[in-house]
Amino acid sequence: MRIRAALVAVGVLLMGYAAVGALADPGLQPAGVLLFLAGMLAGHDIVWMAGLLAAGAAIARFVPDRHRSVARAATVSAAAITFVALPLVLGFGRPPDNPSVLPLPYGRNLAVVLLLVAGTTLLTCLSADRRRRSAAGRKKSERPGGSGPRPAGR
Repeated sequence: MRIRAALVAVGVLLMGYAAVGALADPGLQPAGVLLFLAGMLAGHDIVWMAGLLAAGAAIARFVPDRHRSVARAATVSAAAITFVALPLVLGFGRPPDNPSVLPLPYGRNLAVVLLLVAGTTLLTCLSADRRRRSAAGRKKSERPGGSGPRPAGR
């Protein structure tokens, strides 16, 4: 609880610092700032959260219970990575006369990172299944009448 209170206090101090800095700026346009904040709030709540809720519903419907947390983490990670990389992939800000501004193959690199996320998710799920099967096998052999060790005294 103390850590949460400390984090809230630090967040309030940082927001206060940002607000004071913005208000001290002579070129501040409050209408533009409010429009930007309203757009960010709408984008977050309408687009981002709706997309995550739809993905969560699809995961709940099609993914087994034992893999849902891993699938959700991978989905949120892949969505955030794609959201950040999309402007580079689409080439926003790349002038046609200067190819050195965005020189890397961002589309290919995004695909590689997303494949790594998917591969890690798959390996994590397969590893969990393997551990679950080996634990079930150990329990089965230790049952009475099984091939496990005999109880003491018999």
